[in-house]
Amino acid sequence: MQCDYFDSARCRSCTLMGTPYDVQLAEKDARVRRLLAAQVPDDAWATPFAGPESGFRNKAKLAVGGTTTAPTLGLLDRDGAGVDLRDCGIHEPGLREVLPRLAEFVTLAAIEPYRLSTRRGELKNLLVTRSPTGELMLRFVLRSQEAVARIRKHLPALRAALPQLHVVSVNILPEHRAVLEGDLEIPLTAQQTMPMPLSAITVHLRPQSFFQTNTAVADALYAQAVTWSHDAGAAHVWDLYCGVGGFGLHLAAPGRRVVGVESSAEAIASARISAAGLPGELEFVVGDATEYAARHRGADLIVVNPPRRGIGELAGLLDGGDVRTVLYSSCNAESLARDLDRMPSLRPARARLFDMFPQTWHHEVLVLLERA
Repeated sequence: MQCDYFDSARCRSCTLMGTPYDVQLAEKDARVRRLLAAQVPDDAWATPFAGPESGFRNKAKLAVGGTTTAPTLGLLDRDGAGVDLRDCGIHEPGLREVLPRLAEFVTLAAIEPYRLSTRRGELKNLLVTRSPTGELMLRFVLRSQEAVARIRKHLPALRAALPQLHVVSVNILPEHRAVLEGDLEIPLTAQQTMPMPLSAITVHLRPQSFFQTNTAVADALYAQAVTWSHDAGAAHVWDLYCGVGGFGLHLAAPGRRVVGVESSAEAIASARISAAGLPGELEFVVGDATEYAARHRGADLIVVNPPRRGIGELAGLLDGGDVRTVLYSSCNAESLARDLDRMPSLRPARARLFDMFPQTWHHEVLVLLERA
């Protein structure tokens, strides 16, 4: 993949840009295998799964800079100046197509971009998510509610220009800190969930719920989990750190009880909507994964999909428990290695790299653990 932004040094976020993709994939797979060499045997590894090397991101996270009349959508440089990246080639084409309209809307609604140097202005970020069917979710991340009335006033014009706009909201981030969004979400459309159809199920997203940014690879990851879990014959499944329920929803089956646990109430609300009509008994609860595992028993199969820091104390609980099979999905092979060391009674039987983030060293690894 060739990128003008990378070649001109305007953006260096994609650290592997310019490296042939087959070389990227081979080197990334080798790197992950080295990091896990002490825990995962060579013969456990499957061929890495890869989707398209460009046009794969279903979500654009755009820092807004510039001025009201000439906004930039992309990132901020070290001096806080806006760098426009609206033609970024890793975004899905359907995302790139709408960004000029969003820039025009910033001008129409007179939303002043936030300036880091002076801590003045309103619009910090635009977050845009696209479903496989083309529908869009748009979130304005603002410093305050000062511009909300103007956004409401001009929103009909934006929706007329972008009929695929399905969900719109405002997120309020008053603090001057390096985070993407705040706690307060203000809905601007009656519809506040967006369907994300996958091969086997449809996941329903709400504004503050997380979903993998690469739809094709996420679909393959969930399908692999289902295939590897077949031999477990599980009647009772826990999906810990479940997010919007991707793994648990895919593992739903007649006669099977699935419980998903996640600290985000928004994500759990999404999972509960998606569970409607699926077979078996599905329950999604807001809570801490480690606390849940400490209080309950009876799972035959446990899925963990933690943040980068890994599962920590939960590893000891799983090692000392009676669960026979664990599926561990990790975005950080280093923390995964530490966690596997804490679970010596659960041995890796299968492992596979899923290239969720082409052009970077970031990775997703799925490991099947079986009790010795």
